[in-house]
Amino acid sequence: MRLHVDQRHERVLELVRERGSLRVAELAEELGMSAVTLRRDVEALAAQGLVERLHGAVVWPAGQSRPAPASAPSAEGLVVGMVVPTTEYYYADVVRGARQAVEAAGARLTIGLSRYLPDEDAAQARRLLSTGADGLLLTPSWERGSPEQGEGVWAAEQDIPVVLVERSAPLGHPAARLDRVRSDHAHGAAEAVAHLAGLGHRAIALAVQDSPTAPRLRVGYRAAVDALGLTPVSSSPLDEAPLQSEADRFERTLEYLCQGVASGNVTAAIVHSDADAIVLIPRLQARGVRVPEDLAVITYDDEVASLADLPLTAVAPDKHAVGAAAARLLLSRLGAAVATGPDAGARRHLDILPTLRVRVSCGAVAAP
Repeated sequence: MRLHVDQRHERVLELVRERGSLRVAELAEELGMSAVTLRRDVEALAAQGLVERLHGAVVWPAGQSRPAPASAPSAEGLVVGMVVPTTEYYYADVVRGARQAVEAAGARLTIGLSRYLPDEDAAQARRLLSTGADGLLLTPSWERGSPEQGEGVWAAEQDIPVVLVERSAPLGHPAARLDRVRSDHAHGAAEAVAHLAGLGHRAIALAVQDSPTAPRLRVGYRAAVDALGLTPVSSSPLDEAPLQSEADRFERTLEYLCQGVASGNVTAAIVHSDADAIVLIPRLQARGVRVPEDLAVITYDDEVASLADLPLTAVAPDKHAVGAAAARLLLSRLGAAVATGPDAGARRHLDILPTLRVRVSCGAVAAP
């Protein structure tokens, strides 16, 4: 909505009063105004002696007092508890991001590990709270990334601030009201589909291991296939009968992709994760399936994709950013809680978009 001239002047004065001086270009960008309009406003205010114009900047007049800038609430002495399934592989970077943000604020991070054991999330949370944690970053061991009916209610019943990390609860579940920060895995899968479609592929398979990430990958994959009008591909055998073992998982995926390529029904695949792809691609090649000539491959996670002998194009969730953003959100919630109670301020659901890193396996770049 366009501001009236008086409202614009008031906003300019407010910002210059707070900061002392601002460049005209920066002020115009912050206010969403054209530089021409802002210069007219500044000239009008300067003519009244309300601001000074100096070398492309707007300056608060000398001799007029300005309020001292408000200092951010100190996090010194605060303890942030973090419950994660593991500190290996995916979660190593999440924990690093959280730790750096917490320590940069002068607080301390303590860790509890659930190891995906039943009821261990709540037990670890209780332990951290008993040893002085002021708030919790929680990654519950929900198999599908969100709780089943009746699961995880305890997380919403804490009397301290809680932020879900890489997890979300469905609408109607008490934990849906919690703050959360997660990677937008659906967006990542959709970006992979769009990239392959842009290379000319119309029949793209999805092979995902059973994990909390898988449901969102399937959502993004199906949405992108529909939106781009691509050829539907039969579902992976991993989505059907229960797996007997890790060997069974690899064998089923291998047969699925080989049969798809042999029939001409599949020319590209998205594989979760890149560690799985590093095992699968040599087996595909041993069966006569060339990557990327016969099957373009994009992997998901980008933990070790660049280290494969055939560097793998991968979707990379920004795990470090997720951990850091979750920690900052919790610290801000703790700051609000000091003054006005733990429910102060609107709750936030933050999705962080993954990045597609193009390498050799999708056929978009030449082999080294």
